[in-house]
Amino acid sequence: MKVTVLDDYQRAFEGTEAIQRLRKKLDVQILTEKLPTEEALIHALKGVKAIIPIRERTRFPAALLQALTDLEIISQTGNHAYHVDIEAATKAGIVVAMAPGSNSTAELAFGLMLAVMRRIPQSDQALRRGNWPLVLGYVLRGKTLGILGLGKIGTEVAQIGRAFGMKIIAWGPTLTTERARRSQATYMLLDDLLKEADVVSVHLALSDQSKNLLNEARLRLMKKSAYLINTARGAIVDERALVKILQENAIAGAALDVFVEEPLAVNHPLLQLDNVVLTPHLGWPTDSGFEGFAENAVTNILDYMDGKLTRVVNPEALQNRASRSR
Repeated sequence: MKVTVLDDYQRAFEGTEAIQRLRKKLDVQILTEKLPTEEALIHALKGVKAIIPIRERTRFPAALLQALTDLEIISQTGNHAYHVDIEAATKAGIVVAMAPGSNSTAELAFGLMLAVMRRIPQSDQALRRGNWPLVLGYVLRGKTLGILGLGKIGTEVAQIGRAFGMKIIAWGPTLTTERARRSQATYMLLDDLLKEADVVSVHLALSDQSKNLLNEARLRLMKKSAYLINTARGAIVDERALVKILQENAIAGAALDVFVEEPLAVNHPLLQLDNVVLTPHLGWPTDSGFEGFAENAVTNILDYMDGKLTRVVNPEALQNRASRSR
């Protein structure tokens, strides 16, 4: 059985223990560059029965899935498969199994808080230009941290926030007072949280309900001294409205790891602002994250070989494959 890892640009998979274990049983190839065309991808995957895509770097529309006639399982790294046509995969008899990695986004959220509130990137660049800026920084201790979404990542953010000596308040579409209390957080209504928080950190899943949740009206509820941190999904924040708010200095600043369109356009107005820190979706590609991806992706494939379906989202695909082969 042949297995292919796709789009490993950082060459992070080769050194993992999981891939070494998989190589002892199966033929594994790792593609470290994006293939230029769909035709090239189809050719590269000829005879391949299992693939491990790195997040959503390659999209799998219906036409592509139908062309991959040898493919049996997609062991998809991450927590979602928005870029895979699940219905088409099911019809084609291709099972899709999820392979989550370890959580590293919470750490980045605090890195961004420190960067924007202490003006670390701006100070670094000033020194490189030969300047010695007199910067007034703002500390986390004693500030109120408002967390939007108290799930796995939000809960860890709350824990770290407490270690910094922050007061924790939280809101989520299904969050209750009791669940918030378990994380030593105070539940608040969304608008009240935005008015109260010194730092607002977004940790919601993207959905129809959360898209553009932070529109201009809600952003204007924030204190003029407050900061917005988004490491979740860009579309949760109305990007145009945020640019306007930042241009007016209606809030103190923002730090963003995610954007509506990625990569960020070279002429995007966010790039012209001095009160924002920007990073290229760094939340997930880490050493521990890739180790988790590899471990779970390999487990999915080895379990599949043994006749077990682990973290599979479309088990009915097996029935379609059986009927297709008759």
